[in-house]
Amino acid sequence: MCWWYLGRTFLRLALLKSPGYNETQPPAVRSADPLFLRCSGSTTGAAVERVSSTNFLGVHISDDLSWTTNTASLAKKAQQRLYFLRKLKRASAPPPIMTTFYRGTIESILTSCITVWGGSYTVHNRKALQRIVRTAERIIGVPLPSLQDLYTTRLTRKAITIVNDASHPAHSLFSLLPSGKRNIRG
Repeated sequence: MCWWYLGRTFLRLALLKSPGYNETQPPAVRSADPLFLRCSGSTTGAAVERVSSTNFLGVHISDDLSWTTNTASLAKKAQQRLYFLRKLKRASAPPPIMTTFYRGTIESILTSCITVWGGSYTVHNRKALQRIVRTAERIIGVPLPSLQDLYTTRLTRKAITIVNDASHPAHSLFSLLPSGKRNIRG
């Protein structure tokens, strides 16, 4: 096992030892060159297997940086929770109780890490997630905020947090305009 320090996070990788693996010589080059990482204190690099997607802290990250796998996973989880919302409806729960349940179980799933993927998901992915919100609206019988509204609200809140924290690594990306308002440099 080796540990690599990436920013504020430690990444632990198990080195795969297979028959014929020689630590002094890297494995044979395949169609896609393997990624080699070097442990501190080690003189040889360890091959890291390339995968099409991985799950890191609950977010599915694909090798082409599309969010289709992530949104499909979120949609599946949220769709399963709609069953319990329907059960509340059959039990004649009042709309405020069902709204609280929706916000705690379904909306929290749909907006999981939305500030990361919300700006670059496709129209198809947006429609799939928004369909779940509309279904919940019909079940509860009250209007609910759209996914785009939730994204805008959370992104604004995150930007304000960054602006107010001078020690944040992205704090320098914001500058004051002549009017005194902030501008995002990119």
